[in-house]
Amino acid sequence: MLPAGMDPRTPVLVGAGQVVHRPGAPGLPGPVELAAESLRRAGADSGVGDRLLRAADVIAAVAPVSRPYGDLGALVAAELGVSPRRTVQSVRFGGDAPQRLLNAVAQAIADGRSEVALLTGAEAVYSGNTAARSGAAVDWPEQPDGVTPDEIVGSDRGPNSDMETAAGLWGPVYFYALMETALRRRLGSSEAAHRERIGGLWSRLSEIAARNPYAWQPAAQAAADLATPAPANRMVSTPYPKLLIANLTVDLGAGLILCSAAAAEAAGVPRDRWVFPHAGATATDEWFVSERADMSRSPAIAAAGKAALGAAGIAIDDVAHVDLYSCFPVAVQIAAEELGLPIDDPARPLSVTGGLTFAGGPGNNYTTHSIATLSGVLRADPGAYGLATALGWYSTKHGVGVYSAKPPERLFRAIEADVPAARREPAPGYTGPATVEAYTVAYRKGPAPDRADEPEAVVVSALTPAGTRILVRASDADTLAAFTAGDPLGADAEIAADTFTLLTERSAR
Repeated sequence: MLPAGMDPRTPVLVGAGQVVHRPGAPGLPGPVELAAESLRRAGADSGVGDRLLRAADVIAAVAPVSRPYGDLGALVAAELGVSPRRTVQSVRFGGDAPQRLLNAVAQAIADGRSEVALLTGAEAVYSGNTAARSGAAVDWPEQPDGVTPDEIVGSDRGPNSDMETAAGLWGPVYFYALMETALRRRLGSSEAAHRERIGGLWSRLSEIAARNPYAWQPAAQAAADLATPAPANRMVSTPYPKLLIANLTVDLGAGLILCSAAAAEAAGVPRDRWVFPHAGATATDEWFVSERADMSRSPAIAAAGKAALGAAGIAIDDVAHVDLYSCFPVAVQIAAEELGLPIDDPARPLSVTGGLTFAGGPGNNYTTHSIATLSGVLRADPGAYGLATALGWYSTKHGVGVYSAKPPERLFRAIEADVPAARREPAPGYTGPATVEAYTVAYRKGPAPDRADEPEAVVVSALTPAGTRILVRASDADTLAAFTAGDPLGADAEIAADTFTLLTERSAR
């Protein structure tokens, strides 16, 4: 019998499985093999074996990047020998995918359109790279071009504006590094103080990863070692050396089983395995980073957090366990601030996995791991609430989920939160006076063995007297020297058609 008053359509997470294939382990598994194994483990975790896997009517898959498949779920279903009626997949890029997919399948369960849903994702970048270096063949399933799932979830809009592309902001490490210095300016911190802040934040994540049996790199590391460039920790884009950024070269898989409370009861899932999604909210910031009013804030995270917590009927202080998407330090700091969480509370760490540097950054799929880990934490603390965030592109697409082993007071509903407008006009081609709002120096990898990295270019975000924003890329020796030997954050500058000239030495020190 279900608990008194519980709607039989109440979505419940009853199984969570994870798999890590670390260096030195035999074989070169691919995404299909890792995803299927994670779901087998989720079945075992549910206490009823493969009963719910065989009963699944939908399988939702996070799009893999190590081997793009049009319909990963169909291949995983074949590997498991199960026959869901429908397959769902996220768009090709976006770490918000796990929460969006979970929202979709939980809403289908709450609406009575689904009884048992499988959610999975996996990456095999490490095995793929190993095979490419050694010339070994990988026995990964093939799928014809043009195969598609029954439903695609998410937005595949391109991430860069023309001005951003022209400035060489072509990847996450450069965008997030630029956002990090924008945050440092707003906080009024010196380079040294901010380096200590983000090194400490990442060191605390490494300590959590050291206790995570599924972490890719389970070892605690000192703050100074993480934040200080060294031959084994090369500078990538200031202020980030390699050990402060997500590690995508991993073999990881995670899988979840969600079903209605009625299906869980009928399958005989023990009650101590039940964890309930209380609420799930998604939101989107101003799409292009250069058009955000403040690059160091996220109105969308604030809106999604408020919506999810409100739907669950709780406040952030009621949340005991947290996992914030942690690809780069600035992402964690922004999310913590918008949600009202301190970054250094030993009683409430900001991760249960250890984050994307140490637990691992499996493409779009990190948050499936965080939800899987969080479910175990909540089973052990059945009166508590947990919160996980998901993030896509450059702190652009967001998801927030609230979970508990305590039954919800209302039926689950997925929410797309309204985000207040907060836009700044771009000023491509601007010439004239401006103020340095943020910057990052991109480095090229130096030759082995000492890896003496060399600055390649500086990307500057500058504000005009009218309050518009211009991005400038410079690679001349004088400008590189000014931004590597000094700290011109907040300095006045003059922008001409083909030159960038600093006029003052004012900085955040």
